[in-house]
Amino acid sequence: MKLEILSPEKTLFRGDTDSVRLPGVVGSFTVWPHHAPLISALAPGEIRYRNADKEEKLDIQGGFAEIRDDTITVCIESNK
Repeated sequence: MKLEILSPEKTLFRGDTDSVRLPGVVGSFTVWPHHAPLISALAPGEIRYRNADKEEKLDIQGGFAEIRDDTITVCIESNK
């Protein structure tokens, strides 16, 4: 899957991932390959994304995510 994390200032991450965990406003959820299309508001929390055996984390204050065609675009307000 392709993941892009954007803030008002810059692109924080752009690359391939195996899975992404997002802090949705009604609870955290994980996106796997071939996930159904989805748009979700994000709550303050932590984005976790995995590629191979390495997991990265990013604290956020909120935002939204769009999942479509194995591409995840995350727009955040700011990172902590």
